[in-house]
Order: sequence, then structure tokens, then C-alpha cells
Amino acid sequence: MSCLFDTVAAQSRHTISGYIRDAGTGETLIGASVQLQNNALTGTRTNSYGFYSLTLPESDYVLVFSHVGYQPREIAIRLNGDKPLDVTLSAGELLDEVTIGRTMRDDHIRNPQMGVNRVDVNEIRHVPVLFGEKDVLKTIQLLPGVVSGGEGSSNFHVRGGAGDQNLILLDEATVYNASHLFGFFSTFNSDAIKEIKLYKGGMPAQYGGRLASVLDILMLDGNQQAFGAQGGVGLIASRLKVDGPIVADRGSFMISGRRTYADLFLKLSDDPDINQSRLYFYDLNAKANYRINERNTVFLSGYFGRDVLGYSNQFGFDWGNVTSTLRWNSLLSERMFSNTVLVFSDFNYNVAITNNDFDFAIASRIRNYNLKQDFQFYASNSSTLRFGVDLLKQRIQPASIEANEDTPVNSLQLEDRRGAELAAYLSHEWKPIPQLSLVYGLRISNFLLFGPGNFSTYDEAGDIIQREAYEKGELVTHYLQFEPRLSLSYQLNADKSIKFSYNRNTQNLHQLSNSTSSLPTDAWVMSSNNIKPQLADQAALGYYQQFGGNTFEFSIETYYKYMQHQIDYRNGADLQANSHIESELLFGLGRAYGVELFLKKKSGKFNGWLSYGLSRSERQFDAINEGRWFAARQDRTHDAAAVAMYQLSPRWNVSATFVYSTGNAVTFPSGKYTVGEETLWYYTERNGYRMPDYHRLDLGVTWESKPTNRFASSWTLGVYNAYNRKNAYLIDFRESEKNPAVTEAYRIALFGIIPSITWNFKF
Repeated sequence: MSCLFDTVAAQSRHTISGYIRDAGTGETLIGASVQLQNNALTGTRTNSYGFYSLTLPESDYVLVFSHVGYQPREIAIRLNGDKPLDVTLSAGELLDEVTIGRTMRDDHIRNPQMGVNRVDVNEIRHVPVLFGEKDVLKTIQLLPGVVSGGEGSSNFHVRGGAGDQNLILLDEATVYNASHLFGFFSTFNSDAIKEIKLYKGGMPAQYGGRLASVLDILMLDGNQQAFGAQGGVGLIASRLKVDGPIVADRGSFMISGRRTYADLFLKLSDDPDINQSRLYFYDLNAKANYRINERNTVFLSGYFGRDVLGYSNQFGFDWGNVTSTLRWNSLLSERMFSNTVLVFSDFNYNVAITNNDFDFAIASRIRNYNLKQDFQFYASNSSTLRFGVDLLKQRIQPASIEANEDTPVNSLQLEDRRGAELAAYLSHEWKPIPQLSLVYGLRISNFLLFGPGNFSTYDEAGDIIQREAYEKGELVTHYLQFEPRLSLSYQLNADKSIKFSYNRNTQNLHQLSNSTSSLPTDAWVMSSNNIKPQLADQAALGYYQQFGGNTFEFSIETYYKYMQHQIDYRNGADLQANSHIESELLFGLGRAYGVELFLKKKSGKFNGWLSYGLSRSERQFDAINEGRWFAARQDRTHDAAAVAMYQLSPRWNVSATFVYSTGNAVTFPSGKYTVGEETLWYYTERNGYRMPDYHRLDLGVTWESKPTNRFASSWTLGVYNAYNRKNAYLIDFRESEKNPAVTEAYRIALFGIIPSITWNFKF
């Protein structure tokens, strides 16, 4: 352990620490660089909360503070004791003639973390997407290793994983359903977002609970200097963000809202069934922070979003998320940073049907409370420890039916399920020699399932072999898991490196869905006496290079993922409002492997990226396909994207996106037979066919008006699916009208060419 604390006791060394912020707004800057002038080997970067710590021998120094998109700043100091130093940076282009060393510029090469993508919020506003709405989830689908859940869908799959195997966090709160209008919009309003980071592999030990990826999204804190507002008006939705200081330089707030208004046009109809119908969604992001003193800051944030659909008074369907996060950042010493978080997260849906024959309602909810305590100890400039605990309490209320006596549907009240997950983790970021950087760690988690309730045990055929009742708080079962993590980077020279990662992940919450798109009504279940935790072991190897004066970055990664206790369903499985839903499940293995290429141009008038993934995702179940491996629904052999953005002038920007992918694996009938007068389809191999290949071109152009001291605006024009490709959303089968003995396939396309226009403003 001496390598961890080799400098702690040295009498002639002192620590400089503090926060780096945006000079104009007071927002903390994540990943900002701090280093010695003309010294490429000594430096550090800010953490996810804008904090840095740098330990140096007693002497005089010139420190260089820098961040992408900001003017670097040099500060001369005399270090003769521990010194707090908060720094502000002004937005502006990075000056090539300013020597800022290589710490920030080489992060792509030096950072031991692999399989991670940072998405620039400023880039999102230029990427053309469906209906012209800036969309985080649609943008990450353009990265290698990430594939869309379907035409226009916000659902995504990472390195062959299922949609529920992505951990989506908003200010550290879990978001269970991250889409509006069945996936056509994401729940994340880009105006409210500060940082987006996607981990596809080598997840740090502080993250747990999902197999495939972590999408970590942080909201803006709000402007501490001045009040302001920005927003936009589009064909589908409008949005507005307001922020400003609570107390100048000490606290701020941010409120951002968005709402669609298709329902307003329904009011124009003379048909009472139509003008009383509902079709909209809204979301609201809010955040406030206050710096109590130089060492303590508190944050309170929340998200509230809901979809409302309904036809007259006969049908109603609404669903939504609520999250809230209370966070306390504390500097315990110049080297010890503490982050304490209390989180609440809730997702629920309600369905109501009322007509002459039916009068019933269906409701479901999943809710959790989460306490996280995280510490970062900066032992030296080459050694940082991160450790903490994570306590999660969860409750699932499965879909239950309440029906009137005259309704031909029986009421059904399913039992709630309660669980808790206790986790502890330790990781060490260490640079033993200048060329080698690594992060290694261990996460230990224990999932516990509690009563009250009746718990059945099923055999391989799905029949009950045991049923036992448990009292409230009584332990039903538990699963203790050890999850090692390792990521390392070795620099071949100043512009090239190779990286390796291995990680094991465990998942105890499972979404049951028969489609590639996540639906609000999909059932969620916990690990139980029948359902074991899903496990995934992933190893990855990559080569990274930067060239053109750090204008370009390139990477190629290959990976192999082995998954245990994967879930599929028996033929004809009933997943809705089923008190014996676990009897419908099958358990097997999974594997995913592939190679990913990524080339990005980061600066200049013309920038963008190219991504390509060659991959397979397969599953194996004894009761499916006679035990043979078969393609998972999300399996796509080829997946490619090209994103280009060109700044024609200070006021004109044009952009284009092209995507191509192999069609999803799908199960089609292999034949048909007749029972009486009814024709039934005969299915053989699971996912043995392919949807047609998918490709699409999107175009966008933004014109910015000449700004004044108080007001700026812009117009964004977009064209989704510019050459009107009729991509197959669904392939179905029917008997030919001309010859009933002949079966014909027909294609259903969801979208053709769709133009959009949005007016954006800021003051």
C-alpha cells in the first residue's frame, strides 16, 4: 500500500485544490485540465463535480487551467503550504499559440477508461433528428456499439445487450422509462443538460445494477451571475428554460419545461369524441444549489414528466417518471472529497377503459429510494482512491386490474415485491510509470428479496413445485456478487496508445418485453427464488490515436461479452397482469462480440464523426431452437453512421446524418395450416429471419440572427429521411386476394420524408 501514500507524509509537499467554473455562469467544469506550465507529465483534471486536487513540492509554479471551448488561464503561485484555489475560465476558442501542455489534449490517449463516449451538448443542437427536437438518446445511437431500438425510437442497445440492460441516470437518479410517445422522443430536454457520458465497457466500480452500459447525465446548475431565459418553438413541441442566481456567486436555480401541443388541434374538430381526446406529453427539469461555505455545497434537483393519451371518455393511458436528488458535496480536506446523495425515483402507468361493455383500469408502479456515499482521496498526483457505499430500497407494484361487477374482465390484485440492494466499492486510479495508467477496483453487492407475499417455485415446465408464504420483512432469498473491474492504457508514444478492460456486472431488475422497443406497459420483476441475477463478463482491447495536431481522433475497439441467466419467454407467454409470470420465463446464456471503429474531427469549420460496428449478439436456451444458439432480436451485423457539421459563416450552419444498418433478427412463419375455417401460422426457428436493411439521410440548416446585448435567436430547418426511404417498421403476412393458397408478405413503413422547423431564442 505504500505506492498509494508515497507522498502523504512528505513534509516539503503541499496541495492545491479547488473548483474550476465558467466565468460567465458559475457552472462547474467537468474534466477541465490543471497542469504545470511546460510540463506534460504533471497535472490532473476536475472530477464530475468540477473539483481538482494537485500535490507538488514546495516551490514557485505557473499553473495552466484549460478546458475545451474555453480560453486557457495561467496563474503564478508560491506554494509554501496547502492552498485553496478556485478558478474561472471564460468561453472562447482555444488558442494554439498558448502552450497548455498535453494533459487535456491527450485525454483520449492517456485516460485508462475505454469504451466511454462523451457527448458534447453543443453538438446535439446541430444533429438533425425526427421532428426537429434535439434528442440525447437519438444522438448516442450514432456512436459505435449503440444501435437503435427501431424507426424513430429512443430505445437503444449497447454491444448486444437488451434495452433494460442500460442504466440511465439523471443527476444520479435512475430513469426507468426514458422515452415519450412510445419512444419517438426522449425524456431529456437538451436545454437542461450539462454533461453526457456513455460507458459501453470497463464501467467504474461506483456504477452497478446493469449489464450493458451506463448513460450518466447531469443537469445544469443554473447561472450564478445573471438571470436569463432560452427556449424554442417547433411544429410538435415548445420548450423554455429560465435560470439565475439565488445569491450571486453562491447559489443558483434552473427550471426547464417542454410540452407538445398536438391535443390543441384536436379541439378544432366538431366531433365530440375527437375534441375531448388527449394527446400530449410534458417534462419539467428543476435544480437549485447553494454554497454554504468554501467546503460545502448542497444541490436539489428533480425531473417530472408524463405522457397523456386518451380517446374521448372511452380510453385513457398515461405514464411518467418522477425523480428527485438531494446532493451534498463536501471537501473534508485538500485531498478528500465527499459526495453524499439521497435519491427518489418513481415510474408508473395507468390505463382506463370505459364503454358499454368494459369499465376497468390497470395500474403499475416501480419506486426506489437510494442513498449513496462516495469518497475520492487524492493520495498523490499519480494515485487516486475512490470508495463508497450504495444502499437501494425498491418496490414493484405489478400491473393490477380493477373492474366493475358488470365488466366481463375480472379484477386482479397482484402482490407487491420488495427488495434491497447493498453495495460497497473501491477503485484505484494509478499511474505507476508515465506510459501506463490504470483503474482497477471491486464492487460487492448483495441483493435481498423480502416479504410479505406468497412465493412459488417452478420446475422447468413452469409448474409449481412449492409455494411458501413470507411475513413482512422476512428474507425470501439473497444473492451476493463480486464484480471486479479493470481498465488500463499504455502509451506507445505521445499520440498513440493501446487499452484493455475487463469488467463483471450484475443485474437484479429485469424488464419483460416481447419487442425491441421499450413500452410503458412492459413488466418489471426482481431477482427471486426463480430468477437469478443476470451476469455479464466483458473483455475489450482497443487502439487509440490522435493526429493532425489533435484535430482528429481515431479508435478501434474489439470486445467479447459472455452473459449468464438471460431471460426469454415460452411460446405464447402471457406477460401482462399474470400472477404466475415467472412460470412463463426461460433462462439461458448470451454472447456478444464485435469490433467498433470511430473517427472524429473535433475542431474547425467542418467537424463530425464516422462510426462503424461489426458485431453479433446471440442467445442460447435449452427450450428454444432445440438448444442451438440463435440471434437476439437486437442483433445487427453491420451498423454505420456518418455525422457532418459545417459552419458556412458565423450565422449559417449546415449538417447531415446518414445511417445504415443490417435489419434486426425476427421470427417469421415458416408455414401455415388450417383449423376449421381459420388459417394459423406455423413457426419454427426463433429469430431465424432478417428485416430489410435500414438506411436514411437527415439534413439540417441553422440560421442565427445577429445577436444584441440582450437577445439572440435562430431558425433550424430539418428534413428527416430526405430521400423518402420507406424503411420497414413491420413485415406482416396475409393470404393473397387473387389466390388464397398463396401467402404474401407486405411492408409497413412508419415514416417517409418529414420536414421540421424550430425557432430558438435566448435572452
